[in-house]
Amino acid sequence: MEHTEARPSWDCRACGKPWPCDPAREQLATAMTMTELRTAMWIRLEEAALELPPGPATELFERFLRWAG
Repeated sequence: MEHTEARPSWDCRACGKPWPCDPAREQLATAMTMTELRTAMWIRLEEAALELPPGPATELFERFLRWAG
């Protein structure tokens, strides 16, 4: 997968946008079942919450989970 997260910034290594960027979302959605995708994104949300500066929880939810259905 080309569009991966750079940690601890959680920006995409390929395009520099906040990860998961649109291409990463497409790649992840086609590579995993819905359950696998949601589980993987929940884990990433928890990791990002520990590494990113404090902010509203809703921002992380929108970024990591809402799009995953």
